[in-house]
Amino acid sequence: MSLVFAAAIVALLSMVQHYVPGVTLLLAVPVLLGWIVWDHGGWILALGLFAFLSMFRNPLIYLWCRVRGDQPEVPS
Repeated sequence: MSLVFAAAIVALLSMVQHYVPGVTLLLAVPVLLGWIVWDHGGWILALGLFAFLSMFRNPLIYLWCRVRGDQPEVPS
């Protein structure tokens, strides 16, 4: 639940201020999803993973393009 509030607060920041809190949330998600699956099981993990992919779709698409060797366009 705290990840949702943290992501909502980060979403209110300007694009220039997104980098540090956004990366922090991106790195914290695997730990939090592991904790969710430990406490609640796979179905709740699926919901949490869906929410994570929804919130971080653009950075993940960018990283996927970089892994494939493409040069993705970065919005200004």
